[in-house]
Amino acid sequence: MNGLFFGMFMVFVVVMLMLDLFVFHKKDKVVKVKEAAIWTGIWVGLAMAFAVLVYFFGDWMMPPAEGVTDLAAYRGEMVQEFLAGYFLEESLSIDNIFVMIMIFVSFGIKKEYYHRVLFWGIFGAIVLRFIFIFALAGLISKFAWLLAVFGGILIYSGVKMFLDKGDEQIETENHPVVRFASKHFPVARENHGHDFFYMGKMTPLFLVLLVIEFSDIIFAVDSIPAVFSVTKNPVIVYTSNIFAIMGLRSLFFLLSDVADRFWLLHYGLGVLLVFIGVKMIGGEIFGWHIPTLVSLAVILGILVVSVVFSMLIKKRA
Repeated sequence: MNGLFFGMFMVFVVVMLMLDLFVFHKKDKVVKVKEAAIWTGIWVGLAMAFAVLVYFFGDWMMPPAEGVTDLAAYRGEMVQEFLAGYFLEESLSIDNIFVMIMIFVSFGIKKEYYHRVLFWGIFGAIVLRFIFIFALAGLISKFAWLLAVFGGILIYSGVKMFLDKGDEQIETENHPVVRFASKHFPVARENHGHDFFYMGKMTPLFLVLLVIEFSDIIFAVDSIPAVFSVTKNPVIVYTSNIFAIMGLRSLFFLLSDVADRFWLLHYGLGVLLVFIGVKMIGGEIFGWHIPTLVSLAVILGILVVSVVFSMLIKKRA
């Protein structure tokens, strides 16, 4: 991986985060659907612009292995892998959004504080995923059979998600993160504005942030190996993850009020996880090769079909 490219990419991420927190969202407010739609469009546009950069500079970002002479084909494959990884992560993030909604509602957090919690949640996810992705890339390069193991985990998660009704409740006091924090650290009984700490104590708002970070770690166990199913290039895995995560906040506000309308997405994502798991196991054990374009078509197809049928078929009460 080109160190200069990675440094430039991280500067871009930090600048966008700082603009978000200190320019566009200096004050606590309820993010409206129109604003969320605009920002969702911006983040999708930035991801597509990055795909164009990959096409022209992919071999500079991640130098090819020895013996690769067709650089145009190499960069073209990187673009396909980036788009497949991005849309896969974005699709799976939708289920994470449903979980976030449940967390906020269960803890009774005011909507004007959602953005602040999500911002720091995203910041933590960027750091944790950097560690997870590059550690996993190193392990896979030495122990390729791990992909088959993760494939089995994805199939289990997909079947469980498909069979699940998706109407679980979160018991705030019995959540393991809340119990651990309450046992080992002083916790304030009430929130104090948007502060995470008050007089040396954690506020309930900070507990919500911890629960969201914990949920993202659990979520990453499925989503990151899934992206490794379409590419083993750690640069593509990380950049596609980051673009999807950075746009997660705006997507959250866009979908939070209409999440119930897309009730079939939960089942579609279960099918998607099973497909990815079978692809990973088949590739490692049976030598199957599913082209990246086919994977991308399946990912987008499942997402589109789930959304369309959710709008056409009413959920039973």
